[in-house]
Amino acid sequence: MEIKELGHLVLYVRNLETSVHFYRDVLGWHAILEVGTEALPLRAFAFSAPSNRTHHELLLIEVGPDAAPIPMGRRLGMYHFGLKVGDSDDELREVLAVLQENGVMILGASDHTVTHSVYIADPDGNEIELYIDVPGVNWRDDPSLIAAPIKPLHL
Repeated sequence: MEIKELGHLVLYVRNLETSVHFYRDVLGWHAILEVGTEALPLRAFAFSAPSNRTHHELLLIEVGPDAAPIPMGRRLGMYHFGLKVGDSDDELREVLAVLQENGVMILGASDHTVTHSVYIADPDGNEIELYIDVPGVNWRDDPSLIAAPIKPLHL
């Protein structure tokens, strides 16, 4: 078997409207389809990235207000997912300004040598890394750069 690419991500969310607002209006995903019929009795919303690379890259499924929260600290499961937002620190600064304008909690910022990253949480506590690939860093010729020590990022 050979994996060709990461296809899509599916997240359970408490409130579909809140999460649709976050992913569509704050992060800029393109809304494709709201799901919920007698034949498929769940509320969901599908998105694609602006690149329109595939049929859907993100699907949100509403599970309601009584769903258990994501536990804090060390646990099994997903730590975060990364979304590339550009190729320069100026683009990352623009993203940071949008996040701040929308009251999104910033969890941290890191210089990973190959990427510069800002970490946030969505309305349900899923951690998201918004990053840019650092220009001029050739990790393909030197894969050890991927494991370089993490430094604070000052935008």
